[in-house]
Amino acid sequence: MKPYQPITLAGAELWLLADKAIYYPEHRALLIADVHFGKAAAYRKLGQPVPHGTTQSNLERLDRLLAAYPCEWIIFLGDFLHAPESHAATTLSALHQWRSTHPTLRMTLIRGNHDRRAGDPPVSLGIEVVTEPLLLGPYALQHEPDAHNTHHVLAGHVHPVYRLQGRGRQNLRLACFWIGKKVSLLPAFGGFTGGFAIERSPDGRVYVVGDGAVWEVNEL
Repeated sequence: MKPYQPITLAGAELWLLADKAIYYPEHRALLIADVHFGKAAAYRKLGQPVPHGTTQSNLERLDRLLAAYPCEWIIFLGDFLHAPESHAATTLSALHQWRSTHPTLRMTLIRGNHDRRAGDPPVSLGIEVVTEPLLLGPYALQHEPDAHNTHHVLAGHVHPVYRLQGRGRQNLRLACFWIGKKVSLLPAFGGFTGGFAIERSPDGRVYVVGDGAVWEVNEL
């Protein structure tokens, strides 16, 4: 299987990527939802024993996407930083180092609920920050999955996952894209974000990601 699944949605082509992002070829843009940079640092500050290195891992994944697809613009669909504690020196240092390797890349953040609590990223990161929706082609790019009057919504916030049933009690819980009639959901990009289980329905298509591939559930 290929590491992406091209679909036509609202009259435009999108590529659903196995690394839990969308590539919009017409605008040479990557759409990324719910990175939650600094989430692990915020939990450690509360005394929780959570893993180190999640920020660096997420940045390395972004670098792989930028190497694989011709990209001029990254649009973050909310929840760039997780909490006020995400402004920790180690987290911001890693972000500044990464940004310095992509000085000409346009970056835009559509504020999500965690961004409003955490505060905007430092101006020195060169990230344009806007409120939702950001209209691009036939799409309203948002954090919250609220329908738009004129555009098809691409949103984050929900962190959708789908449970694939195997034999007996065996099952897999995989991140997924949910493609609806008026609103579609991206999986959370961050590697330490959890997920909300969704079900198949006549109103939407489910594309799961796993083992470096993307496939539609009803094709199983």
